[in-house]
Amino acid sequence: MMSGPEFLHLATTISLGILTLALLVTIYRIIVGPSLPDRILALDMLVAVVIGYIAVIALRTGFMLYLDIAIALGLIGFLSTVAFSRFVLQRWEVSRTNEEEHLEEARK
Repeated sequence: MMSGPEFLHLATTISLGILTLALLVTIYRIIVGPSLPDRILALDMLVAVVIGYIAVIALRTGFMLYLDIAIALGLIGFLSTVAFSRFVLQRWEVSRTNEEEHLEEARK
């Protein structure tokens, strides 16, 4: 039968393996795309995976200051996702306006 520390070590090892697999899939999505919004979502997922890594390392080492770092990273990740989303929205609005202008010119 496993004791508490042995079980915690096994659980954190399995968690790190699963997080590594999630990291590889996320990096693949960042590289392949196919579109800019897909890449933005993948970057947001990458932040979530790194937060998971930090949380597991905090549990494994017992150094809970890492959780403060994870919270700060979560805030930065959220803000960067909002900023990228606003960029995509502005880009979409500009392209839509250009298409409408071209359609109006074609009708004349």
